Amino acid sequence: SQTTKMRGLPQLLSRAKRVRVGFSASEPVLAIQAGILQPDKFTQTFVQIRGLQSSNVISQAPLAAVADTDSGKQLRQELESIVGPGNVSSGESVVLQHGQDEGPHQGKSPDIVVFPSSTEEVSEICKICTKHNIPIIPYGTGTGLEGGISAVDGGVCVNVSKNMNKILQIHQEDFSAVVQPGISREMLNQEVRADGLWFPVDPGADASVCGMCATGASGTNAVRYGTMKENCLNLEVVLADGRIIHTAGIGSRPKKSSAGYNLTSLFLGSEGTLGIITSATVCLHAIPESVAAAVVGFPTVQNAVDTVVMTLQCSVPMARMELLDEVQMKACNEYSGLSYPETPHLFLEFHGSESEVESQTETVRDIAADNDGGEFQWAVQQEDRTKLWTARHRAYYADIALRPGCRSLTTDVCVPVSALPDLVTATKADIAEHGLVGPMVGHVGDGNFHTMLLFDPADPEEFRKCKEVANKMARSAIALGGTCTGEHGVGQGKMALLEEQFGKDGIDVMRQ
Repeated sequence: SQTTKMRGLPQLLSRAKRVRVGFSASEPVLAIQAGILQPDKFTQTFVQIRGLQSSNVISQAPLAAVADTDSGKQLRQELESIVGPGNVSSGESVVLQHGQDEGPHQGKSPDIVVFPSSTEEVSEICKICTKHNIPIIPYGTGTGLEGGISAVDGGVCVNVSKNMNKILQIHQEDFSAVVQPGISREMLNQEVRADGLWFPVDPGADASVCGMCATGASGTNAVRYGTMKENCLNLEVVLADGRIIHTAGIGSRPKKSSAGYNLTSLFLGSEGTLGIITSATVCLHAIPESVAAAVVGFPTVQNAVDTVVMTLQCSVPMARMELLDEVQMKACNEYSGLSYPETPHLFLEFHGSESEVESQTETVRDIAADNDGGEFQWAVQQEDRTKLWTARHRAYYADIALRPGCRSLTTDVCVPVSALPDLVTATKADIAEHGLVGPMVGHVGDGNFHTMLLFDPADPEEFRKCKEVANKMARSAIALGGTCTGEHGVGQGKMALLEEQFGKDGIDVMRQ
């Protein structure tokens, strides 16, 4: 146990460590348990937050004992009075679904799942949970990879995507839209496409836009269009005590502001520890006049990464620059019916006017040739580009299909582009040294890459090796001036690494 004093805002690390907190009789206790802080009115209380070991976490069945207690029944009745009996569930299949994301970290189930239909209902739910000192776990679509939705100590899971699924406003002339948590990026793009607009942040999965805000997501287009942090103008957030705030002001959507603290950036990437995001105002962009995609192979990963670095140094405004190593190409060929050589490849996309795209492609083709790149294979028609990028987005499922019955420890790091070649090469060598199968993909245009380390769920030793490789990769990224995660978030999987990156004082500031 670690004794420390916590006041005020939640702290990300407390979910990953066993923490004992002691307070004087006059102090309220604030406890974070896999979600949002809860005020505890009891005096002289010790709050314990169970630690998580991703290799042996036991899935938590519905805590019927809690629901059957007088206090549990009272809690359910109060929740039902807000959202209706049909929007409160403690059924086994429902709570199990809401305790496990798509990552390898085995989750823990909440006690109750609630499906609100409005910000006001979310606010009332939070007030009730605060009154009963019940942990709150926000839930979007469950497509995360680091176990961030796990209900470490049970509690109430607030599913804000099922019934809150409207596009509230579209401002075509201002290039912005306001969406509720149930709106995914693909749903938003379908709605605005007729206006010649699109939302470019593309993490691969059809994640909810508000969930992408919560994790600070990015994806394949970030090299040109930025991440969620560059594409979010305002957030409506419900705090643990039920207060509703707008991080840039009610209805505010300017491109820039120097008024007060940047609360929007504070909540972006907070992973549900500061509040529940109930709407997001995001940036839209004009659909480019001309789009062309190309695939080019290289003899080695080093050649491919060198091409990326040289292209960026030449200031070519690339829209997408995706690296797939030879293992990933094999998986994509088999899963998506492609026929590319099983060597490292770059998947590239160019946006602009016809003349701009032509100039960009000529420059990149020359750079690739200087690095022993092969012939460019073009995808100019929409259906050809869709097939190409669909194969890229299905990389995770293609990897799982390489070893039927396996799981994947999917991890990511991000480094300055100049450090990318060395880290990619070193990581591939480390994967081989440990005898693992680990396909590699990357949004290498902004220094971000992923490894999918495959393991047999029944083989703890193989999982240990995967964790060892993933941790070494993250620590190497930090040492090179990078970060332990570029877009996946911290969740359960990278708590210790977060402290290594920020240091004790940095973490203490997050806890205050």
